[in-house]
Amino acid sequence: MENNDPKRLEDVKDPAGKTGGWPENKGRDGERTPMQWNDSPNAGFTQGTPWLPVPESYKTHNVAVESRDPHSVLEFYRRLLALRHQDAALLEGDYLDLKPKNEAVLAYLRRSGKESVLVLLNMSGNAQNVALGLAGHKTTLLCSPGAPHFTGTSVTLQPFAVYIARLSR
Repeated sequence: MENNDPKRLEDVKDPAGKTGGWPENKGRDGERTPMQWNDSPNAGFTQGTPWLPVPESYKTHNVAVESRDPHSVLEFYRRLLALRHQDAALLEGDYLDLKPKNEAVLAYLRRSGKESVLVLLNMSGNAQNVALGLAGHKTTLLCSPGAPHFTGTSVTLQPFAVYIARLSR
């Protein structure tokens, strides 16, 4: 699903967008378009006229379509939320920032009792190599497409990759 920014100032509904310096600041309308549930009129959001327009992409990018695709962003988020609620370390564990010497990667541990979960997020559009200094076995819990490559205590992450693993010694 995508943003649907207003094309003309007179189409802006958001008060901040009306006074925010068009066209550089178009307000929040593009992010607040109706939820795209399916490919029916108005994306299944309403039988009336929605307050904000629905982008044409709703016909192919909607909840119904993404629910059928195990590799969709929606299904990835569903797995992530389920994992968070199933794992004590992710749900209520202590946060330990691993502070990699790479500003494009967010790396941290969540720990609860003897459980440790490693979370690696490549926030850039380029592959990133990160030295973590973590030894031990890693059991993948959730990974975006393009599994990370581990060599010793460093890891290479694909662009915008997510990697979550249980650590054991």
